[in-house]
Amino acid sequence: MGRTSDARPKILQAGRDLMARRGYTALGVAEICATAGVPKGSFYYFFDSKQALAEAVIEEHWANQGAQWAELLGGDKPPLERLRDLFDATTEVQRTAQKDTGAVTGCLFGNLTLELSTQDSAIRERLQEIFEAQIEMVAAVVELARQNGDIKVTDSREAARSLVAQLEGMVLFAKLLNDPAQLDQMWSHSLALLGA
Repeated sequence: MGRTSDARPKILQAGRDLMARRGYTALGVAEICATAGVPKGSFYYFFDSKQALAEAVIEEHWANQGAQWAELLGGDKPPLERLRDLFDATTEVQRTAQKDTGAVTGCLFGNLTLELSTQDSAIRERLQEIFEAQIEMVAAVVELARQNGDIKVTDSREAARSLVAQLEGMVLFAKLLNDPAQLDQMWSHSLALLGA
């Protein structure tokens, strides 16, 4: 019986790390393979193209991030505490990235949206679905806060859309300035947006 290959997870990890740090367009398959420590043939055994790898990276990242968001936004805490936990976790991801790599890497989905949304319709459509899922997750918690009388919004979904947009925008500024402290005021801005 042959040994099980660990090439696919290595390629996925290398692809995700390199896309987070350098973007999609600048990457070549040879660099991804060198970073993963696998031969080029292994790449094409598991992925038809760099686009196929990007799609797999997006799916894996969303599986992990979606589970984290579900955990943070679910549970028994008051709704505003759940939202705060999400913002704090986002800030911590960027602080950790800067500590580990020397740079704020930003949001993988936001980065790929900026880079590929006008070039690749399949990736654009999948990213739209992911952002819609994020909005729906946040909207459910915003609606609970609205029902509790904690906030003064009339449209929970639009408020959630604004929160996700603020989260993405502030992460973008943190990346631009390589300064995770840009995220420190995000929660107070969110409370103002919600009328809390």
